Amino acid sequence: MKHNTKNYDYLIVGAGPYGSIFAHEAAKRGKRSLIIEKRPHVGGNMYTHKENGINVHDFGAHIFHTDNKMVWDYVNQFTEFNGYINQVVANYNGELYNLPFNMNTFYQMWGVKTPDEAAAKIAEQKEAAGISGAPQNLEEQAISLIGTDIYTKLIKGYTEKQWGRKATELPAFIIRRLPVRYIFDNNYFNHRYQGVPVDGYTAIFDKMLDSELIDVQTNVDFMADKDTYLEEFPKVVYTGMIDAFFDYKFGELEYRSVRFKSETFDSDNKQGNAVINYTDAETPFTRVMEWRHFDQKADEGKTILTKEYPQDWDRTKEAYYPVNDEKNSTLFKQYKEEAGKQDKIIFGGRLGNYQYYDMDQVFGAALKAVEKEFKDN
Repeated sequence: MKHNTKNYDYLIVGAGPYGSIFAHEAAKRGKRSLIIEKRPHVGGNMYTHKENGINVHDFGAHIFHTDNKMVWDYVNQFTEFNGYINQVVANYNGELYNLPFNMNTFYQMWGVKTPDEAAAKIAEQKEAAGISGAPQNLEEQAISLIGTDIYTKLIKGYTEKQWGRKATELPAFIIRRLPVRYIFDNNYFNHRYQGVPVDGYTAIFDKMLDSELIDVQTNVDFMADKDTYLEEFPKVVYTGMIDAFFDYKFGELEYRSVRFKSETFDSDNKQGNAVINYTDAETPFTRVMEWRHFDQKADEGKTILTKEYPQDWDRTKEAYYPVNDEKNSTLFKQYKEEAGKQDKIIFGGRLGNYQYYDMDQVFGAALKAVEKEFKDN
């Protein structure tokens, strides 16, 4: 055996949350797993590191939020959460607004003070835009929800930067996940359980993978020796790109990528908020995170800010956001059908399912896969 040197029960491709949870649960049932990870670290996009006493999220802001008590109880085995509530500020050419869309936003935009006044303003702008019936794209969906003014200032530029295409070319469902509230409430999420781990996310994975039955190899590319891996291991959990697994036989799925630029400042408070979105079209980045505001931990006089720049994806970059338009959804169905024919392979995670997941959804999906795999144990 070249790779299966310890009679492993599972090869797990990817040390993100899906693969790590599967390995942890398999170990609890006496099964041995080898995890191989292309990056130099575990945790996937949830990876964090500590710098100047600050927990820095290396791949963008990650706030754990869920209504799923089972998932919340599960992740709390591995960490303590700090109760952080995400309250985003939007900067449109120097004008500041509260997000998500709520009575504070409506007051700042229009001066309205009651829910009825806000609803009337939105209805007026929707009618003026000539929107009737079901919205056909993101622009129509956004105007239907919050009116033309808010769409123009707080959605259009940000969204078109993020996705690299016009809002009229994007599906309506993308905007539906953002809350719209007729109360004065800046909490970005509607979920009951929220927070950021007090020790950072990486500590979760260090504990999760701390088992004699789990071995982890980083800087290892599954695709470089795929046939040998598949031949040697009785079962494979694959969390990489599903189209790459099948050598792009039906074509390449599209993604958007992101790059990050961080800078350290001699300050205790540089921007005054954990997250500020830059919603105009001209600013090249979409948002800026000031990490010390996520958990109030930092060396005195030091703060770190990270700017997030959307970019086109190619195979040399990390695939962050699947482009779930009609063309790519049709292509993914072909790959999903092909995946269903693979008896010894479990496809999972964001890339394996070509789906944008919140963290709690990945945790839930992994636990369901475990339940299915070990239902007779």
